[in-house]
This record gives sequence, structure tokens and C-alpha cells, in this order.
Amino acid sequence: MSQYSGKIIFYEGKYFTGRKLEVTGDCDNFQDRGFMNRVNSISVQSGAWICYDHPDFRGQQYVLEHGEYPDFFRWNAHNDHMGSCRPVGMHGEHYRIEIFEGSQFGGQSMEFTEDCSFLQGRGWSKNCVNAVKVYGDGAWVLYEEPNYRGRMYVVERGEYRSFNEWQGQSTNIQSLRRIINYF
Repeated sequence: MSQYSGKIIFYEGKYFTGRKLEVTGDCDNFQDRGFMNRVNSISVQSGAWICYDHPDFRGQQYVLEHGEYPDFFRWNAHNDHMGSCRPVGMHGEHYRIEIFEGSQFGGQSMEFTEDCSFLQGRGWSKNCVNAVKVYGDGAWVLYEEPNYRGRMYVVERGEYRSFNEWQGQSTNIQSLRRIINYF
């Protein structure tokens, strides 16, 4: 897991009300800290975070960066279920990602150093991404829909030979963006 830290506060109620849970590092199970997995608002004090709707860093991923999220719709959730979180492993400010049509880095490939709201609009002629290489220092979010919408998948520095390695539910990736870590 990530060795980086920051601070995030989860609230049971909307608009930062009710019981709260403050986290400064990996938290694999909210219930182990006496906090039920019902989260209706979040304040990210520092860092960038990956939150999961189940314990043990499983399930739907949500990327939360510095700022306030007064209700669960603000982080693209469909309900108030949240079970674990961890800070994003950030190493600096140099961003570069290469996506591949085939698993094991086969087929068409394309490299990005900036956010891309619609891959096909930038020349990606395929409708799937099966492998990814993240170079340099940054982390990226892959989205299943254009304009940074839909299910999210975080990829940090490293190689992902198939979509299963980034916990992908589908190879249909339509947009991607860099995670900016504000402390």
C-alpha cells in the first residue's frame, strides 16, 4: 500500500455533520475504527485519496483531491456506502502514461502527458484499453466514459499488463486525467 499520507475526514451526515472519522494513512476497514460505512460528506484536508465502497481496498473506486464534498453525488457516488481508503502514491510532478489496445502491451499504443477528455477524439481508434504503463512521478485516473465520467480506476507508477491488474471491470476506457496532489 501507499507510503504517502495526507488527511481526509469522513462524515456520516451531509454537509459535514454527524459522527466523523479522520484518516491520515491507509485505512482498510472503517468499521474497525468504530465508524459504520455510511459516508455522506468528505473533507480532503491534504493529499489525494482513493476511496473504496468496500473494506480491504475493494469495490468501486473514487478519487478525491483537496477540497470539500458536501454530499456523495459530488464524488460521483450512487449511494453513501464507503468502506476503506488510502492516499495516492505520488512521487513528484512528471506525468506520462502509455495505453495499449492489447494485454501484455500488445497492439496499438498511445502516450499522454496531459489530461484527455475523449480518447477517440485524440486519435485512439480502438474502444478498449487492456494494458497501461505509468512512467515518471504521477498517478492517473482512467474513466469508462468521456469527459471524466463513469467508473474510475487509479493507476500509479508501474506496469499493468491487463485491466485486471488495475481492478478494471471493463476495458472500455474513454478518458483519462492526471491526479494532482495538493498538500
